[in-house]
Formats: sequence, C-alpha cells, structure tokens
Amino acid sequence: MSRIKLGLIGAGKIVRDQHLPAIQQTPVLQLAATADPYASIEGVPGFQDIEAMLNAHPDIEAVSICTPTTLRFETARAALLSGHHVLLEKPPGATLSEVEALIELANQQRVTLFAAWHSRFAPGVALAKAWLANRRIDRVQIEWKEDVRVWHPGQAWIWQPGGMGVFDPGINALSIATAILPAPFFLRHARLRIPENVQAPIAAELSFVDTQGAAVSADFDFRQTGAQTWDIHVESEGHSLSLTQGGCRLMIDEEVLLDEQEQEYRGLYNHFAELIKTGRSEVDIAPLRHVADAFLYGYRETTEAFIE
Repeated sequence: MSRIKLGLIGAGKIVRDQHLPAIQQTPVLQLAATADPYASIEGVPGFQDIEAMLNAHPDIEAVSICTPTTLRFETARAALLSGHHVLLEKPPGATLSEVEALIELANQQRVTLFAAWHSRFAPGVALAKAWLANRRIDRVQIEWKEDVRVWHPGQAWIWQPGGMGVFDPGINALSIATAILPAPFFLRHARLRIPENVQAPIAAELSFVDTQGAAVSADFDFRQTGAQTWDIHVESEGHSLSLTQGGCRLMIDEEVLLDEQEQEYRGLYNHFAELIKTGRSEVDIAPLRHVADAFLYGYRETTEAFIE
C-alpha cells in the first residue's frame, strides 16, 4: 500500500505534542505540509492557509484539522469540497449543526470524515467496553480534573464561546463513557462554574441517568494542581471496574488487568488510514451532544476571575 500524503492544519501545542509523533510512527502516512499563519514545523513545508497548501501540494490526499473549534468548519468544508479525506481533532466542531453539515458533505463527496475521539484509543477502553457489554450498570462516577495552566498555557480561545472551557478535557471522559457503557444516558442536572472574566466554565458537575435507571455522575475541574485525575469508576452486579489514568490503567475488583503507556494518537492515525482504505467515515456526535445539553440545561454559577 502506498503511503497516504497528509497535510496538517494547525501547528500548535497539540500538534507538536501528539499529532506529529503519531504521524511519524504511522508507516502508511507521510506528512507533506502544514498550514498555519502563526507557526510552522522545522523541516516541513509550511503555508499560511489550507488553500495555499493544497495548491502547492496537489498530491496531498488527506488533511488533519487541529485548529480551535471555531475555525474548523470552513477549513473542513474546503477540504471536503476539494475531495480530501478529513480528520477532525476533538471536538469535531463548535456546534452540532456544523458537524451534521460536514457529515452530509462527506457522504456527497464520497470521502472519509473522521471525528477523532482520541481518548477512545487509550489501551484500556476496548477491554472495559467488552467487560461491560452484557452487564447491568448500577452506578458510574467520572472524575476528570486537571490544571489548565499546564495543558493550555496562554490559550485564550479556550475561555471564549466555542472553546468549551473545562469541557475541552471533559469531553474526553464523555467520549470514553459513551463508548464503554452499554446503554445510552441522559442529562438530568448540571452546574457550570464560570469565572466572572471569561465565557466558558472552569468546572462542571453533571448528573445523568441511563435507560435502565443507573446514575452516572461527572465532576470536571480545570483547577487541579499536583497529580491529575482522569478516572471512570463503574459498579456493576456486585463488581467494580476502574478505568484510570485516562484509560491507560484498568482494574476489575481491584485486580490490575492492564497498565500501559498512552499511545492514543498512534491508534487514532492508524484507524484514520484504515477508514480511508476501506472508504468509510466515522463521526460519532454523542460526546458533543452531551456537552451541548450541559450548556442548554445547566445552572450557571459565577466564580472568581481566572488569572493565568
């Protein structure tokens, strides 16, 4: 199989930390160029925008879009209209209607569109899903707490409309929960804590119930210092499952079944290549729908100003 030539839209922190190493470790992909008006990657041709990149490199077959969410729709639409396969970094768009329009366009153009929920590629997720598949869920507790100053230094966009605040990492937890839990769940209560000087929440407490009556709670917080917490705990039929460290560590009834290093983005890009090869798209909007429900249904509480 010949290598798929790929263009990266965006060359910021997440690209340097995750996308670039993963692409380099994926033999079926070849990074051809980047498009970013403010940054570039040494040794890789860089352009101001996607149009200039594609004009200069007509051999590019696919693009990976890693811009802030509010910029993704027009970029993805241009790529799809020109017949390119598209990977969308999470979340796949700023609104549900944008993503639905991109799904329809990709189908019309007969190209691959992939909403890349990277946390679903954590090593323990598939095993947790298989173990829970035929079980009754009694209770689920999600704790996703991290330090915004460590993970998003100087990124003012995350506090603006469309940036999602604490839901930027929180949606990773929701992407895992919607993948591993056997029944859909629905929001019943939400409290969003929003600093007085920004537009997006710094913390959120969510309560859901699934179709069988099981309670699902989620506690997201951007203010945690020291050790970071990315945990999902499930109680089922007298047993317990804990998926911790963002999905890298799996325990069942306190027995460690798996404890591995994170390689989510490598799995993500291998899957993207497989989708292209087989002519398929994969765009699950369930995690984004839960975030939209929280903003629609949640009680807003003003907190002290956020100063980086």
